[in-house]
Amino acid sequence: MQIVSDRGMDLTPEQKQGLEVQLIPLTLTLDGKSYKSGVDIQPEEFYQLLAATPSFPTTSQPSPGDFAEIYRRLAAHDPDILSIHISSGLSGTLNAAHAGAQMVPEARVTFVDSKTLSGALGWQVYAAARALKVGWAKEKILDLVARVSAVTDTIYTLADLKYLIHGGRISHMKGLLASVLNIKPIIGVEKVHGKYAQYGQARSFEKALHKLVDHIAAQYTPGIALRAQIMHAFNPEGAQALRAHMDELFKCEWLPVGPIAPVLGAHTGPSLVGVAYAPLDQFPAIP
Repeated sequence: MQIVSDRGMDLTPEQKQGLEVQLIPLTLTLDGKSYKSGVDIQPEEFYQLLAATPSFPTTSQPSPGDFAEIYRRLAAHDPDILSIHISSGLSGTLNAAHAGAQMVPEARVTFVDSKTLSGALGWQVYAAARALKVGWAKEKILDLVARVSAVTDTIYTLADLKYLIHGGRISHMKGLLASVLNIKPIIGVEKVHGKYAQYGQARSFEKALHKLVDHIAAQYTPGIALRAQIMHAFNPEGAQALRAHMDELFKCEWLPVGPIAPVLGAHTGPSLVGVAYAPLDQFPAIP
């Protein structure tokens, strides 16, 4: 079996080491030039370009043909493919994957809707790839991925709402009001439909970081051990501050801090800071 995911998934270079995962690119366009996120352009380069232009980036999902091409190539060696993708509530990527698979009858593709994105999606892909590496059967791998998904949450905040407003990720009127009032939202990804949900707001970015951690503390008793990974767009100072706030309340087993993919940062801008987290005692063992 072989594993496919997409560039809406984030793993750091340390996490990717030794794993065999095929990534389908997502495309972003800025100032009339298109890039394959994570292939033609890396996070730091993208955010530097973003800072230098008044333009807003746009993004597009892979086509069914893109998926058909990769499934056909993989099926020539092994027809069993596990395809794990960014939430269907946030992107049409999974629909394109289904359509692409129909074009390649020789491929036996099993699909997973992660109902999330970025680092939290990366945790599911990492678990699957590690389990496959040690020879687990497909059904056992699917069960592991489902258990990782069930206990993992992701939440983020950002200092500048203009990219979310422009991309239609939040209501323009609500976003405009938030900008006038200098409100910073705390946004998570709910698990039923895998869509964004607002969990609170604050009048400053620093207060938003505190409220983000307070939201986690409302889920889990302060002092417990969490598996956690901070991801950010281009805001290392915010990432450091969020880690410090979490360390005040929880015993965190930290995974490496990493940047979010350019195709995700296109919708949020450079100020985003977020965290994927799960209670350590409920997180399944990964081989």
